[in-house]
Amino acid sequence: MSNITQRLENVKKLQAKRWENEDHWDELNDLLIKELDEILLIEPENTSALINIGAVYSDMGENEKAVEYLKTALDLGSEDKNLFINLAIVMIYMEKHQEEYLEYLEEAEDKTEHPLTFKAYFDPQSH
Repeated sequence: MSNITQRLENVKKLQAKRWENEDHWDELNDLLIKELDEILLIEPENTSALINIGAVYSDMGENEKAVEYLKTALDLGSEDKNLFINLAIVMIYMEKHQEEYLEYLEEAEDKTEHPLTFKAYFDPQSH
């Protein structure tokens, strides 16, 4: 197993722990961003890292930054279901037109989730 794969597995575990440790939300987000930035320095075209950092930025409410990373993964040809779902989530939070995010949700239907990526948080009650 490559070092990058192991690091992405650790990122995914740490991301899951954020929900159990809301008192440490900001510190855990900072750790996730730091680790994903380091992975992207080594492998700038690692779509799993791009999707995950986009999800973390979305969770932090930094949607413009999230879109940059997610669109980069899209431009690199990622077919990951989480990429399309995360793009839809960010578009909803940015209050984009319904057609824009529905397109991503439709695209996600036939895709599968990569085991090293995760979805951004979405609260349907907030919209």
